[in-house]
Amino acid sequence: MGQQHKEEYIEMKDVFSVKLKRRRLAGQQKGGLLLGIAIFVCLKKEGNKLKDSIINLSNLSEDHCHLWLKHMKEILSGFPNRPKSLKVFVNPTSHRKEATHIYYEQVAPLFKLADIRTDVTVTEYEGHALTLLKECDLTSFHGVVSVGGDGTASEVAHGLLLRAQMDAGVDMDNQRPPVRAKVPLGIIPAGSTNALAHTLNGIQHTLTAILHIILGHLQSVDMCTFRTPSKVLRFGFSSVFGFGSRTLAFAEKHRWLPPNQRKDFAVVKTLANLKPEDCELSFLPIKPLEQDAQENDRKKREGLKLDSREDWHKIHGHFLNVSIMAIPCLCSMAPRGLAPNTRLNDGTLALIAVRNTSRPEFVKHLRRYASVKNQFSFPFVETHIVEEVKVCLRTEKEFIPRDRLNSVDSAQKDTYPWNVDGDLMEWPSEVHVRVHPQLITMYGRSVDAIDHLKGSCSCL
Repeated sequence: MGQQHKEEYIEMKDVFSVKLKRRRLAGQQKGGLLLGIAIFVCLKKEGNKLKDSIINLSNLSEDHCHLWLKHMKEILSGFPNRPKSLKVFVNPTSHRKEATHIYYEQVAPLFKLADIRTDVTVTEYEGHALTLLKECDLTSFHGVVSVGGDGTASEVAHGLLLRAQMDAGVDMDNQRPPVRAKVPLGIIPAGSTNALAHTLNGIQHTLTAILHIILGHLQSVDMCTFRTPSKVLRFGFSSVFGFGSRTLAFAEKHRWLPPNQRKDFAVVKTLANLKPEDCELSFLPIKPLEQDAQENDRKKREGLKLDSREDWHKIHGHFLNVSIMAIPCLCSMAPRGLAPNTRLNDGTLALIAVRNTSRPEFVKHLRRYASVKNQFSFPFVETHIVEEVKVCLRTEKEFIPRDRLNSVDSAQKDTYPWNVDGDLMEWPSEVHVRVHPQLITMYGRSVDAIDHLKGSCSCL
């Protein structure tokens, strides 16, 4: 009785390269004894992780191997979303200055193996990528790749959208809806914080991010505009005001410290000097489609504007932290996401407002992000699903004479720190945030936050 063999197969959508396999002598660059064909394939591992693998097909016939090679390359070239040419921005100062090494040692060899042409710019200063994106011709590229952390990726996304508005003749200061970015954006995680890449791929893993780009896995992602009453300040994915922005501002002043120590030190020092901000939050809640249609019909009959004041809700007081996020922002310290009540492309913003409370209670709230417990189940935390938010900070602040609450800073300021995708911004006292559904296309595979994941926060 013959031995039974298990039949296995691979799908061509998981193949990203095919090469002839030859045996060469030491120092031999070309030719060599033909051994067959090597098929490079992407395999799915546990969770959302991807890995590459090689399948060797032995055949000593030059004619057979070249015929197979030709037909398989024709099939691979038929996948429309796979990039053939990429513009790459590498931030050499990201994390422990590892981004350049990561690109040339891990990313570039796989791009070359997949026959992807690249034009690489190693940025020389903050804003360098933004400047180049406003000027360079993107028509010859199928996508743009950022190698760095959240700040680098956000700068490149901002640049792509600004360039799209320039090309379309859109004056953003007139509050016209922005047009979509023309080319997709890929993110290789190589920074101190990599929440964008983690959220896009469901995991912070360099090889997974590379393979999603090579295979052309695309998804549309929501983005926000941040503006004053007169002009657009920034495109971005997420923002934090208060504790989150003060922590970043403190960390930026101590960049000489190692990244992990810098973050922990900034958190501890900001907690020691915890102060709330006196502000008014106005927001436009998301309504079910049926209810929204009925409301619009009623307003048309009554001659009201569709965005009339009666739709806006207001809350005001002293807040320790305010988060406004268009994506969940998964990270190692928040495995369910900083904003688990939103998604990548559902057209909503998560507004999370933490009112003034005692320091121990606020620390309990922060610790919940790293656990499976609900971080919002505190009486001083409010969450809302909205489409627009207006943040108006009051320059005159009152002292709260309660021992359990933190003192309120009475100093007047013209600008306030904001944490936008890991970048520190100094903005005026009034900022309007609006979500724009599926404004940018990005390389990655859409995943939902996994509730049972566990993590630990080393800084608290």
